[in-house]
Amino acid sequence: MVNLSYATTTQNPTTSTWAETKSYGRGYERKTVLQFYFHDIRTAVSVEPTTASLIAQPIQGSNNFTSGFGNLYMVDDPLTLTPDRNSKLVGRAQGFYGSASQQVVNFVTGLTYGFVDGIYNGSSLVIFGSNPIANPVRELPVVGGTGVFRMARGYAIARTYFHNNTLHNAIVGYNVTVFHA
Repeated sequence: MVNLSYATTTQNPTTSTWAETKSYGRGYERKTVLQFYFHDIRTAVSVEPTTASLIAQPIQGSNNFTSGFGNLYMVDDPLTLTPDRNSKLVGRAQGFYGSASQQVVNFVTGLTYGFVDGIYNGSSLVIFGSNPIANPVRELPVVGGTGVFRMARGYAIARTYFHNNTLHNAIVGYNVTVFHA
C-alpha cells in the first residue's frame, strides 16, 4: 500500500471536499488542486464491470510479453473520492492508453477527466503524455480543459495505490495541480 498523503489546505464549505480553487495575482488566473482515485478494471471480477478494453494489437502479435508493445486500450474509468470503488463518484476518465515501449511497460495516455461533482460538474481536464506505470509515482502533463478548467495547464502526480499483476486491475491516486482562467 502506498501512502497518498498530500499537503492539505483549508476547504471552502461551499465547494467539493476533493478539490480547492484559489485566485492568484489580480484574479485573472486561478489555481485548483484536486485529489481523487482512478479505478482501471481490465478483467471483470465479481460484480465489477470492465472499464478498460483492448481495442487493437500489433498485426504480427507482440514479441515482448513484458511490455505489451503495441496494445491499445479504450477506457471509461470511474474517479472516486477515496480508494474504495463504492465511495462517492466525482467523475470519469475517458480515452485511451497504449503500450509505446518495447523494453518496459510505458503507456502513452490520452484521457479526458470529466467531473460530475460540485462546482466542477460538467468541467474536464485533459491529460496526455508518457505514463511509465511500473513506477509507483509518475508525473503527467495537463494539456487543457473545459468549463471551470478552461485554458488549463499543469501536472498530475499519479501514485499506484493498488495493482493486481494477474488481472491487470489498478487503483491510482491522482493529485492534480492546474492553473486556469
